[in-house]
Amino acid sequence: MIEDPLPSYRFLVTLEPGDAYLPGAQAALLPLLPGGEFQEAKGLGADLEVSAYPEGGVNDHVHLLPVRHTWSRISLRRGVIRDAGLWTWYIAGLTQSLGARRDGAVILMTPGGTPAMSWIFQAGLAAKWVGPELTATQGSVAIEAMEIAHEGLIPVILSPPGTP
Repeated sequence: MIEDPLPSYRFLVTLEPGDAYLPGAQAALLPLLPGGEFQEAKGLGADLEVSAYPEGGVNDHVHLLPVRHTWSRISLRRGVIRDAGLWTWYIAGLTQSLGARRDGAVILMTPGGTPAMSWIFQAGLAAKWVGPELTATQGSVAIEAMEIAHEGLIPVILSPPGTP
């Protein structure tokens, strides 16, 4: 019997069924709900660019003014994809606008397999895909990685702290 390698994969990725900018009726025509499991998730953050503004006559400090806000790319590494959904999403961004922007979530699972925390991303694009390195002499799992560029991130606590 082959042992399931996924117990060590604690980050799940899910996508909403339709393009983030499609009306509901058109989004219903896209039933694809791709998913994947990853061991590493980075880039769950944002950055506020500030500009220094030295005001004449004020010599004890420089004003820092907000300029623009950017979201970091979500980087998912050491993953296993069991269906073609995430690949289809990536290809949609290369070839067509329908289905290219998707809302979705990165979900942190507890060791017991229940969702603990989720980061919901808005208007995401599959911006980078890295296929597995295949080595026939090793018994390891084929690993994949991807990056998601998005326009917003909302953290959501799904289970209280201390819950297994």
